[in-house]
Amino acid sequence: MTGKWRLEDVAALSEGVDVECKAAQGRDGRGEVPDDFWKSYSAMANGEGGVIWLGIQEKPRGNFSVLGLADVERVRKTVWDCLHNRQKISANLLSDVHVQPLIVDGKTVLQIDVPRATRKDKPVHIGGNPFGGTYLRRHEGDYQADDETVRRILAERVEDSRDDRVLKNFGFNDLDMETVAAYRNRFSAVKPGHVWSDLPVEVFLERIGAYGTDREKGHGGLRIAGLLMFGRAEVVRDALPYYMVDYQERPEARTEKRWVDRLVPDGSWSGNLYDFFRRVYQKLTADLKVPFQLKEGQRIDDSPVHEALREALVNTLIHADYTGRVSVMVVKRPDMFGFRNPGRMRIPPEIAVHGGNSDCRNRRLQTMFQQVGYGDHAGSGLPKIYSNWAGQHWSRPILYELAEPEQTLMELRMSSLVPEQAVAEIVSHLGDQFWALPELARLALVTAQSEGVVSHARLREMSTEHPTDITKMLAGLVRNEMLVSYGAGRGTVYCLPWQEREPKGLFETTGSRPESPELHAKPPELHANTPELHANTPELSTESQERVDEASSKPDAPILDWSSIAPSEQARLSDLALPVSSNRHARKEVLQGAVLALCRGQYLGTRVLAQLLSRDPDDLRKRTLNPMVKAGQLKAAYPAANDPRQAYTAADKASE
Repeated sequence: MTGKWRLEDVAALSEGVDVECKAAQGRDGRGEVPDDFWKSYSAMANGEGGVIWLGIQEKPRGNFSVLGLADVERVRKTVWDCLHNRQKISANLLSDVHVQPLIVDGKTVLQIDVPRATRKDKPVHIGGNPFGGTYLRRHEGDYQADDETVRRILAERVEDSRDDRVLKNFGFNDLDMETVAAYRNRFSAVKPGHVWSDLPVEVFLERIGAYGTDREKGHGGLRIAGLLMFGRAEVVRDALPYYMVDYQERPEARTEKRWVDRLVPDGSWSGNLYDFFRRVYQKLTADLKVPFQLKEGQRIDDSPVHEALREALVNTLIHADYTGRVSVMVVKRPDMFGFRNPGRMRIPPEIAVHGGNSDCRNRRLQTMFQQVGYGDHAGSGLPKIYSNWAGQHWSRPILYELAEPEQTLMELRMSSLVPEQAVAEIVSHLGDQFWALPELARLALVTAQSEGVVSHARLREMSTEHPTDITKMLAGLVRNEMLVSYGAGRGTVYCLPWQEREPKGLFETTGSRPESPELHAKPPELHANTPELHANTPELSTESQERVDEASSKPDAPILDWSSIAPSEQARLSDLALPVSSNRHARKEVLQGAVLALCRGQYLGTRVLAQLLSRDPDDLRKRTLNPMVKAGQLKAAYPAANDPRQAYTAADKASE
């Protein structure tokens, strides 16, 4: 036995990592490995890792009870036997330290600590076929990955550099030569006298890696990197249909997506990455103050903030998955800068922040930027951003990932670590109680005031306290009515009682109408600057006009991601679903009534409904949603019932 735990320690752990509890009693009551254990193992390995407890039951959510395992060694042996059976599971990520019996409230349970799989091990799947056997963690549940997602994971595993492939039938005529000339001018300025400077254009592009030869297939052409860096946007989308870059300047420190300046591929410029970088960097730094500095008699028009923004912008472009359905987006606001790229990080964020480890998704692009003096050495970009921001005594950058759709986001806030205005606001409500609190508790309240919400993960970034101590501190603030909690497990967020319950970030959806990236498959250039198209989310402007017309006939764009819904709306929907979510055997008419109430005036995705109603998504679709569509009670967003984007709204008759 490795130690003794209390049940409250298990509950505390669930706020820091994904936790799955399984009774695992078996038919004889002595314990066994349940079949759905492997779904959780696959999903956690393909995500951010997590902990599975065998012998502990969580029912209902957030309420834990210890059942124990009478024969824990038999259960542990079964786990190891299956881990070494490739017909059962594709990869064993565990060592002895990951599978340990523990004493929890006097009973023996088995703790399995599942690490995040490396890119080379993904997808971790059940059985011999990744298609149908790969699972992902979504909203504290395990869901089968669709084929498109599996293909993308397999491509990440096989292709060390996603931009290396030589494209057949793409050549120099597909490039914007003004961009190439600008790049060459910069190259000559950074590397005066370099032997490549005077080479013919075609040879120069080959030397920097923009053009190449596929020796196996025997054809030459542009590499994906060359097309992205120098191509015309309309040609780039011939190879990468979801390619989209977007810069917005917003006038206020609010999540509302109103902009005063915008740059998207609209036909007035090339739309490629190098031009996007040059134009956006100028806009980001246009009003930054530069301290007077001389170096070798020349003034240096640069600062640590310039350097941090440059690194953040380059990182966004070289780490993006340009096959993903999310746009590259850069946002400037009076109080912060935001950077978003499609695709999750190839190494865990907490490791990347410390530096020294690099697994760049687009290494050719990285090299091309480095050739002209942009982007730091491998593995040092993120640490430089963090250190430069800390040097201004500003709030620590926020780096996080979203799983559906996959994306990586960074927010650089230009606010003091302890904003005086935030402290004054809290003191006006709490008085001297605030100053009597421990430092960690004060930090939690100030973060909630300045950022709109605070979470366990955010406090782990900002302090060195043990995760269990953070959980206990947050629970104490809730108990004393200084914070209000929303959600469960890792999704729990905390807000001040007198505040609006929504984050003040750049990319969060503030209302109940998050746009689905799947709706915006191929961005046209004709409508990019039409203000009427930007009322809700910036991606809406990238739809084809036909999609705009189609979407406008719906009450709302489909809500497919639970985490994108504002906490206040989550609470409202959860209340509507309570008669069903709290009763596994709710009558058919009660279940249908709850579905209609949830879908009234908006399109809700299958997984969101399943999350709310505590039902299996496939079973809910087959037994409830499809029959209600046939009966005219619901309207489906898409013709195919099993479309991964499928969502439902109450039909007019049912809504009345």
